[in-house]
Amino acid sequence: MPTAERLGAYLKRAEQALQAAKLAAVKPAGVTVPQYAALLVLSENPGISAAELARQCCVTPPTMNTVLANLRDRGLIERTPHAWHRNVLETRLTEEGAAVLRDADKRAIPVERALAAEFTDKERKALKDMLERAIALLDSVRPEQPPQPPKV
Repeated sequence: MPTAERLGAYLKRAEQALQAAKLAAVKPAGVTVPQYAALLVLSENPGISAAELARQCCVTPPTMNTVLANLRDRGLIERTPHAWHRNVLETRLTEEGAAVLRDADKRAIPVERALAAEFTDKERKALKDMLERAIALLDSVRPEQPPQPPKV
């Protein structure tokens, strides 16, 4: 199958272009795109666990732990033990974290608006629908277990 016919290559290029545009936007606010995403999700879900935050930000738990450690070291978040589940740490923005988020969000929103403005309402809906179908299909064809090498 020629590269030009592979939809995955176009999806990856679009994702990389979006990430690069967002990084250029949020970098002056002093955060990376994963840090910005974590702050944004935390602002909407105070007290969320690191595992759920990783899921919502589409990163692995070890990656999210690194992001959270960096945000905590900068005083942008606080992590406290859950009242009933002592093994779970609840994560919340600090006042400084909320201020950094406001700055980064003010810079990132124009990227999202420019992207949305490139399409009509009907095209945006169709694009979202097609991407949701692609996600569902790709989730359904992903093997549960990686293939095991043959035993020799």
